[in-house]
Amino acid sequence: METALFVVALVTGILLVTAGANRFGFPPPLALVVVGVLVGYLPGVPEVHLEPELVLLGLLPPLLYAEAVQTSLADFRLNRRTILLLSIGLVVFTAAGVAVVAHALLPDLGWPAAFAIGAVVAPPDAVATTAVARRIGMPDRLVTILEGESLLNDATALVALRTAIAAIGATVTVWQVAGDFLLSAGGGAAVGFAVYLVVAWFRPRIKDPVLDTAVSFLVPFVAYLGAEAIHASGVLAVVIAGLLLGHRAPVLQTAKSRVTERTNWRTIAFLLQNAVFLLIGLQARWIVGDVLASAVPLGQVIGVCLATLGAVIVLRLVWVVPARYLLIRPGPDPLTGQRPPLANTFLLGWAGMRGVVTLAAAFVIPTTVAHREVLLLMAFTVVAGTLLVQGLSLPWLRRVLKVTPPDPAEHALARATLLEQATRAAEDRLAELEFDDPHDVVSLIRQRSDQRNFAAWERLGTNADLTSPSELYALVRTELLAAERARVLQVRSTGQVPSDVVAEVLAMLDLEESMIDEAETATAPAGGTTRHATGEGCLELDRYPAVDAEPATVCPECVAEGLTWVSLRRCLECGHVGCCDSSPARHATAHFRATGHPVIQSAQPGENWRWCYLHQTTG
Repeated sequence: METALFVVALVTGILLVTAGANRFGFPPPLALVVVGVLVGYLPGVPEVHLEPELVLLGLLPPLLYAEAVQTSLADFRLNRRTILLLSIGLVVFTAAGVAVVAHALLPDLGWPAAFAIGAVVAPPDAVATTAVARRIGMPDRLVTILEGESLLNDATALVALRTAIAAIGATVTVWQVAGDFLLSAGGGAAVGFAVYLVVAWFRPRIKDPVLDTAVSFLVPFVAYLGAEAIHASGVLAVVIAGLLLGHRAPVLQTAKSRVTERTNWRTIAFLLQNAVFLLIGLQARWIVGDVLASAVPLGQVIGVCLATLGAVIVLRLVWVVPARYLLIRPGPDPLTGQRPPLANTFLLGWAGMRGVVTLAAAFVIPTTVAHREVLLLMAFTVVAGTLLVQGLSLPWLRRVLKVTPPDPAEHALARATLLEQATRAAEDRLAELEFDDPHDVVSLIRQRSDQRNFAAWERLGTNADLTSPSELYALVRTELLAAERARVLQVRSTGQVPSDVVAEVLAMLDLEESMIDEAETATAPAGGTTRHATGEGCLELDRYPAVDAEPATVCPECVAEGLTWVSLRRCLECGHVGCCDSSPARHATAHFRATGHPVIQSAQPGENWRWCYLHQTTG
């Protein structure tokens, strides 16, 4: 009963603190840590000891898997050199640097124990880093690098910790260390790949979304336990399996299974992530109490804790800045043609928040190690300190350094272009199919595809005074669905219709309402997007560069016909201004069909993106 009450109180606290933090614009992870510390000191609150087995086996595998399946394997490959230098090189560098600091301030600690605490505090946390990074609007590429680093660095740190613990009271050679690392990394990768192959083989045969989601719940634990059984890295096994299964999900799973799994894992990840931060705060009371009861002077304890916190922050910056310019990207970035900005690199170095893995790993240090209670406080100080110091200062630092957040206009342009290309592929497939269509179903299919694509293009709109067709559709259809649902509920109350039929109709209404994208009602801010979204290598876009012209105000053909329009486009061949496809007459497309002029440019204020009709690409 006590355990059940504690779980209920924990979940209730998570929901209340998260809701309050969101209400006041405060990062929920940081709020949960602070609340955990304060609650831990309240009278009557029992001490909460976070056991390493609970974290390393119960929390870490599902958390890593939830992050891995959502991580883009393509982006991971693109940034693999950066990620590997951070997740392996930086972890070893930080562990060695902290070991030097710890041994200098606690001379009787011993080098193996000093290196052990260095390995404990070395890896930034996947949950903490990405939660804060996404919230403050860090550039997409930096978030990708941080995600990849935090997924792999736990494996490096835990291998280093295992080696350091083995060296306590024994002699370990360099060859043994190298062998342990190769076994851990190679074995973990092999087990993760094997789990992926097995799941990928039978998953297409599962059509029940509930059963498929249940299988996904098993994957992280099977991968982790399988790797640990051969003394390999369970963390790496979970990450490899998650990356590959997430990448192949559109092929291996049905659409219903993907939607169901995504929803369930988002809920699980939300609860586990926030529980982790609250549990971190709850550890403060007994850790501090043990240190105060130890023989180490309080001043020395404070000094070594602050020195360790400073070391992990400084060592990351010392590694990241030179590595970024000397090893990772010494020349211009092939995607942008420019060297990486120093501000972005510094922000990458500052985003090194530690989390629950650090605290759990500290408990793995044997109780026979001298000053273990101080080592635990050092780990807690690094976790709490990086979360509060770096986590709270990151938004301010991003603004001071003028690091540009992701451009919603660029994302909207890429989304609309990709949907157009998908529609073109569907049109090509439709032309290959042979079937009788006496009811003109093809026209209905094309109408629905157009409606979806028009909504995507409308999100680029900059006229906030007018309601776009998709916005109006979302508003009106939502009201109509509410009326339909109310009527179905009235019928249900009479008991004249079988309950399973009522449930099926309600589910149909819910599905349709869930498909009305709330984002359709939001317009992207004008950003003057010029970067190619999907138009790399398009000869027409190269032939017709963007022009600097005054925004158009009317579509002359619409005016002549007495019609309205949504957005305006300018032909870069002759300067003709016509309305977009979301408009009733679609004069811009009609002009292309009549003249063959291939490239248009947005004539809206603040927009200069171009569209090639021939290749369905933007630039």
